Amino acid sequence: MKSYNKNRQHFNNKFDNNRFRKDDNRPKPQGLQVFVREGEDISKALRKLKKKVEAAGILKDLRDKQFYQKPSEKRRIAKKAGIARWKKRQKELEFSR
Repeated sequence: MKSYNKNRQHFNNKFDNNRFRKDDNRPKPQGLQVFVREGEDISKALRKLKKKVEAAGILKDLRDKQFYQKPSEKRRIAKKAGIARWKKRQKELEFSR
């Protein structure tokens, strides 16, 4: 096992592209950030935060993971959603003509 680990370490060091990056030690951003300018209303900042949360899909994931869903049920729901999207697109195309 030791020789395998040594070879593996050598392989990783030899071909690892990340070893040339200088900014590896910088902190990774976590969570959502909303930057508020001086004198900006707090309600505007809340609206920005809500948009970012919606775009990230955080609440949707939370609701999905709140209860266990069988894989077959997930597929069934996804198929229904796809059909609904298709019908909506067909209706929009029909009205645009």
